[in-house]
Amino acid sequence: MRKRTWIGALALLIGASYFGFQQYKIYLPGIIGQLREPIAENRPVEWAQGPAVAPSDKRPPNVILIVADDLGMNDISLYGGGVAGGAVPTPNIDSIAKQGVSFANGYAGNATCAPSRAALITGRYATRFGYEFTPTDTRLPKWFPTSLFRPDAMFARNIASFPTDSPRKPIFNEEAARAAAQPGAKGVPASEITIAEQLKSQGYHNIHLGKWHLGEAAGMRPEDQGFDESLGFIIGGQMFLPENDPNVVNSKQDFDPIDRYLWANLPYSVQYNGSPRFAPDRYMTDYLTDQAIAGVRANRNRPFFMYLAYNAPHTPLQALKADYEALANIKDHRTRVYAAMVRAVDRGVGKLMAELKAQGLDENTLVIFTSDNGGAHYIGLPDINKPYRGWKATFYEGGNKVPFMMRWPARIAAGAQLQAPVSHFDIFATASAAAGAALPKDRPVDGVDLMPFVSGEATGRPHETLFWRSGDYRVVRHQDWKLQTLKDPAEPLLFDLAADPTEQRNLAAQNPAKVAELTALLAAHDKTQQPPAWASLVRAPIPVDRPLGTKSRPGEAYVYWSN
Repeated sequence: MRKRTWIGALALLIGASYFGFQQYKIYLPGIIGQLREPIAENRPVEWAQGPAVAPSDKRPPNVILIVADDLGMNDISLYGGGVAGGAVPTPNIDSIAKQGVSFANGYAGNATCAPSRAALITGRYATRFGYEFTPTDTRLPKWFPTSLFRPDAMFARNIASFPTDSPRKPIFNEEAARAAAQPGAKGVPASEITIAEQLKSQGYHNIHLGKWHLGEAAGMRPEDQGFDESLGFIIGGQMFLPENDPNVVNSKQDFDPIDRYLWANLPYSVQYNGSPRFAPDRYMTDYLTDQAIAGVRANRNRPFFMYLAYNAPHTPLQALKADYEALANIKDHRTRVYAAMVRAVDRGVGKLMAELKAQGLDENTLVIFTSDNGGAHYIGLPDINKPYRGWKATFYEGGNKVPFMMRWPARIAAGAQLQAPVSHFDIFATASAAAGAALPKDRPVDGVDLMPFVSGEATGRPHETLFWRSGDYRVVRHQDWKLQTLKDPAEPLLFDLAADPTEQRNLAAQNPAKVAELTALLAAHDKTQQPPAWASLVRAPIPVDRPLGTKSRPGEAYVYWSN
C-alpha cells in the first residue's frame, strides 16, 4: 500500500512538473538570457570624442540613417494619413521629405525585419548570401543541453501551436528544428561589406544605435561590421520600459502569439561595444534619441555615419505615459498606445534634426528615413498600411512598400519627388557615392546611387525590375507589373500597379503571356541567389485584408509566410 502511494505521489509530481514546464516554458529563453548575462544598473556612455576643431578643408557629408521598426505607410502624415485618422501628425519626419526628396515607391528589401536590414546594410539582395528568414533565437550558454531541448525553436513553436479560428493553421517544421544551426549563429556573414565598412574606408567614424538583428556571433556584431561604436541591442527587440514602470502604459494583445512571446522574454537593456548589458535610464525611444544627440556632439568636427535603428513602433506596445496622456482624443486604448509610440519617434527625429542645425551640420548631412517593412497585422489595427493591401510578412504593397525619404540641402532641392521604384539596397550605393567610396568590384551590388535620379541628371528608372523571396513565396516587380507566386495559395497573382496600385484586381487569368514572362524573370533571378543559410521553422497563414484579432472570413485572401 505504501509503495503504491509512493508511486502515485511520484507520478503526480512528474505530471505536475510536466504540466508546469509546458505552462511556463515560454519564459525559458528570457530566463536563460538573464542567467547568461545579467543586466546591470544604468551607467553613462562615454562616446569617443572627435577633434576639438573642424578641419579647414572641405569635408564629406555626414550620413544619418534612421530606420523605424514596422512603421506603416499610413502611420505618418506625409502621405495624407496618420495614425487614428490623422490624429497624430508627424511634422518632423515629414520635414525630411519636404526639405528633401520623397520616394513614392520606396521598397524594403524584404517584408520582415532582419532580411530587410541585411539588404539595406549590404546593398544587395539578402538572398545573395542566404539571409532569407528572420532569426528568432539567441545565444545559449555552452553548458546548455541543446541535444535534449532547443529553446531557439520556441518562437516558431509558439506561433504554430497558438489557437486560431482560421481553417488554415500554421505548419511547424520538426525536421528543420532538429537540424537547425546552433542558436546565435545566424546573421550577416563577415565576408559581406556593410555601409559602415564602405564609409570607414573614407575616414568616417561610424556609430550604431538601437536594434541590430543581424547576428550576435563573432564577426557578425556591429563592432565587427565596420562600426566604431555600438549602443543598443543585438537581438530583434527590447522592452521600452519595465512593464511595471510608473511612466509606461502597456497594451497586450492576447490574440497574438508573437506578443505573448515578447512579453515573456524581452529584457530592458542595452550594451555598449559588446560590454555587459545595462538598463537605459528612460523610455527606450527617448534614450536612443538622446544618445544619438550625444554622438553628434562628440563627432561634430569629423565626418560620421550614424545608423539610428529605433525599435518603435514594433511590439511590445508600450507608450510613455506623457505621450499617452497627450492623446486623450483617441478613445481606443491599443490605438492610443501605438499612436503615442509613433509620436515619440517623430519627437526623436525632430530633436536630432534640431541638434544638427545647432551644430551647423544640417546643410551637409545626408539624412535618410525609412522603415524596415510595412506595419504588422499582429498588432490588431486595421489602417496602418492604408490604402495598400497586406502587412508585414506579405509581399503585397502594404508589406514591402515603406516610408522612404532623404534630406541633404547641399545637394537635394526641397520638395523633390521621385515616382520610380527604389529599394533599401540603394542606400548603400547612395551613401557610398556621397562619401566618395567606390563600390566593391568583387561581387554584385544591387543598389544604385539615387542622387543623379533625384537631381534629374539621370533619366529613366533606377530599377526596371525588383525581386523579393521568402521560401516558396516569390515576387517580381518589372516596370509596372507585379507578379506574386506561392505554393499556398498556388494561384499566381498579377497586378498592373500603374492602373491598380492597391492590388485589387488579379489579372493573371487574362494575361498568361505576362505571367510567363515574369515567371521566367523570377527563375533567372533565383539562379543568381544562394539557398537559405538556415531553414524556415514555421509557415504561417497571414490574412491579407484584416488584422489579427478579428474574425476569419470564408474565402478570405491569405498567403503562407515562411520563417
